[in-house]
Amino acid sequence: MKEAKVHIAVFETSRNGGRFHAVPQDVIALWNVPDPSEVSVQVHVNQRRQRIVGFGGSFTDASAFLVHQVSPAQRHRIIKSYFHEEGACYSLARTHMNSCDFSRFHYSYAPVEGDLALEHFSIDPDREFLIPMMREAQEMSKDGFNIIASPWTAPPWMKDNHAWVGGHLREDMQPTWAQFFVKYAEAYQQEGISMWGFTVENEPHGNGNNWESMLFSPEHMTAFVRDHLGPNLEKHGLGHMKVLGYDQNRDGLDEWVSVMYRDSESAKHFAGTAVHWYDSTYDYFPEALERAHRAAPDKLLIQTEACIDAQIPVWHDDDWYWRAEATDWGYTWREEEKKYLHPKVAPVHRYARDIIGCLNHWVNGWIDWNMVLDRQGGPNWFKNWCVAPVLVDPEQDDVYFTPLYDVMCHFSKFLRPGSTVLASECKDPELMAVACEATDGTHVLVCFNPGNSRRTMCVRGLGQDVRVALDAQALQTIVLTPDEL
Repeated sequence: MKEAKVHIAVFETSRNGGRFHAVPQDVIALWNVPDPSEVSVQVHVNQRRQRIVGFGGSFTDASAFLVHQVSPAQRHRIIKSYFHEEGACYSLARTHMNSCDFSRFHYSYAPVEGDLALEHFSIDPDREFLIPMMREAQEMSKDGFNIIASPWTAPPWMKDNHAWVGGHLREDMQPTWAQFFVKYAEAYQQEGISMWGFTVENEPHGNGNNWESMLFSPEHMTAFVRDHLGPNLEKHGLGHMKVLGYDQNRDGLDEWVSVMYRDSESAKHFAGTAVHWYDSTYDYFPEALERAHRAAPDKLLIQTEACIDAQIPVWHDDDWYWRAEATDWGYTWREEEKKYLHPKVAPVHRYARDIIGCLNHWVNGWIDWNMVLDRQGGPNWFKNWCVAPVLVDPEQDDVYFTPLYDVMCHFSKFLRPGSTVLASECKDPELMAVACEATDGTHVLVCFNPGNSRRTMCVRGLGQDVRVALDAQALQTIVLTPDEL
């Protein structure tokens, strides 16, 4: 049988200076020579796995405030870079309900104590910066994007400790808290912004009592969703919204999915499970993700938050993002027996490895944390500094697109919603690759070489053998379009 011909386009980001650029066709043609040391990647087009929901970042008070501190031209440039089809073309996003650590101060949409009917509910705290940023992103996006909203805490007056940090939702406040979600969705709809879904609680195990938080056990969250949140959303015509349980690190998945999906009554209001990556700087917990998928094969797995955390970003030094110098919270104060999970890791490596690893283990979507931060890694009322793909210096009206932005482009721009992940095998454990099929039949591979030597890969199973040369410390997206398309 004659092999189908395909058009090949390759986009590369590398430590050697390539910032998400298209590889010229004459260079690609030179690669098509067998190499005795080449690594084989076998794609199984008939072994279709999960569908992609999307990729993106988070609208936070910090990010929205910052984009309104730079000039209108720079603000337009930032939002275009994330949401326009010429940029990263984000298709999935997250935001916070009430304040979070990446807010400039504490606030709640229900500030009046004892307001059980939520008569004084108002999203006014979001009107100055957050809602305008979302609207501009909507205007910039050709295909639109979905937004997940997550609460860090209920208003303190609804909690047993009457505080922003820690504590539990009071039993008698569960109906009011469920109605809070409805009020939020309806208020945003009136602003022309429809929420796609909710997570029930950001980090229900807490965060060491450092910033806004509220504690849930798997049993407590499942009962709240089953008896209050799910029925209340349905009652108000919002039953289409996706409710995602858990929303913390992957190492705790087993306990949560076993409770959330233990029977049909418990499972029916959950669309899926949300996870974070903070348990380790290098381990993406593939076994835990596999077990979570097997526990509920028809439910979503969404990575809702990730960042280079507890780290002040480095300004205008691309190479720093390729060096193993970034630390995270666990590097300094994790329990001694688990400190090994938190070595210094190059930020680019951490992002690329985690996204590819997640996609190869049933994750449907991957959301970064803050879209924009300043040179300090804030603003943040707790001074919990982090790194974002885009950094700004409002005083100089300067914007720095870090290599982390390029990493996100490699996935968000090409692995569009509705694409299907395909099973694949890479014969070299040092290299990583994920393969997808778009809705139009185009095949997309994202390959990562973290090593210090140039490698050649031969991709098989897509109609014809395709050879690509992966530079040392490089990320490539390979788009294979059949000639008939």
